[in-house]
Amino acid sequence: MLPANYQLPAAVLLLGGGLLACFVGQRLFRVVLGIYGFVTGALITATIVGSSGGGPPVLWMLAGGAVGAVVLILAYFVGVALVGAALGAAIVTLGSQQFAHTADPNPILVILATVVGAVAAMALQRYVIIVATAFGGAWTALVGAISVIGNRAAQVTDGFVLYPLRVPQGHEWMWVGWIVLGGIGAAVQLSSQQKPAKR
Repeated sequence: MLPANYQLPAAVLLLGGGLLACFVGQRLFRVVLGIYGFVTGALITATIVGSSGGGPPVLWMLAGGAVGAVVLILAYFVGVALVGAALGAAIVTLGSQQFAHTADPNPILVILATVVGAVAAMALQRYVIIVATAFGGAWTALVGAISVIGNRAAQVTDGFVLYPLRVPQGHEWMWVGWIVLGGIGAAVQLSSQQKPAKR
């Protein structure tokens, strides 16, 4: 968990990185992978190190973030498959929460969804990257925005990044905001891809 004095910088990073991913994620896929790798690495490091005394040292978090960023950037060639696998798992989790009313879907369904997502992502790379970065970025930007304005229910420490798509009670509006912002981001990315390149 992040100590309180790191919450605002983390929220600003989530907001900026989320908007970048949402609107230009396909074009800057390596940068987006680096940002998400950094955030994930820093959060995992903060969780592992724990809050002994005054919380995890910022140097440990920066080192963990750097490792996470490097790993995802170097994994660029398998990054598309990873994005597809994550998207498949997210869809199954979301469906389980909405229709089966359980937070933890059947593990076999999750495994099948990740395999199907990875295979589909390799076949439809550009479109999968656009959809995944648009909607992933939209969710990240929403979490960052409500954390920046001081909503305690949406603080980064509550697991929004490591455990996405879990909306706290009273914040169901986030689903609508996510779908609208993600749809706009996907449309912007698709329209920019359809413009002929200048020579």
